[in-house]
Amino acid sequence: VQVGDHRLQPPVPVAVHHVAPIALGEQLAVGVGLGLGAVVFATLLLWRPSFLAVVTAAVLISVFELSGALEKGGHRPPRTPVLVGAVAMAALAWTRGPSGLVIAFLLTVFAVLLWRLGDGPVGYLRDASAAIFVALYVPLLAGFAVLLLAPDDGAARVLTFIGTVVCSDVGGFAAGVLFGKHPLARTVSPKKSWEGLAGSVAACVLIGTLLITLVFDGPWWGGVLFGVAIAVTATLGDLGESLIKRDLGIKDMGDLLPGHGGLMDRMDSLLPSAAVAWLILSMVAPV
Repeated sequence: VQVGDHRLQPPVPVAVHHVAPIALGEQLAVGVGLGLGAVVFATLLLWRPSFLAVVTAAVLISVFELSGALEKGGHRPPRTPVLVGAVAMAALAWTRGPSGLVIAFLLTVFAVLLWRLGDGPVGYLRDASAAIFVALYVPLLAGFAVLLLAPDDGAARVLTFIGTVVCSDVGGFAAGVLFGKHPLARTVSPKKSWEGLAGSVAACVLIGTLLITLVFDGPWWGGVLFGVAIAVTATLGDLGESLIKRDLGIKDMGDLLPGHGGLMDRMDSLLPSAAVAWLILSMVAPV
């Protein structure tokens, strides 16, 4: 269109940039992670028994999530005896130590076997085995975090354990992004690499050695052992949960935490590492 000496051009479309859903998801994930970290620090530093309540609540939610995921795979684990047993394991680990944790677990197994009788013989072994697996995977392993918390310096022990697991995730992610070329377990978790595992080990050894020597006045080799063990168990825990999810055909264990999935998706590396952390700290930094 021409008016006088001026040509009117069609308006040029202005590109409108929207915030990508992934970016928003990452922001939510960071916010949720910081919130969970703040709860852990606050309960540990202000009043240790309040952290016990946090652990128990996290275990109960994770039992619900894992049981629900197994139901999608055709299993029907009875939840009630596992939930009651989870509370018993946390309570007896706090008051009676390792023997109390083991006794509570065995009683939970016995309760599962009896409870499932009420639904008849069809699928009895399948359902009872699934429930026992849930009891072992979540409340029994989480009970070792309670054992770490029980001594007078329990807050330092739990923070050492959690901090080292976090360093495993951070070190593995950074090394995997920068150098990752060789898959660690392609069919289970394609994004994990041997280079990432090396980064996890390096980060955990560094922080483990510093914490064991400075906080607990333990031997340097104890810190190296602690770091290597946590890096390996945290990685295996992550791979183990990924394997379960692939077997069940699900992406996440739940949707409670925006950007993270379910709470169980955040517990995967912590649960097996708690047992190893308690064992090694008992040796290199005895109470």
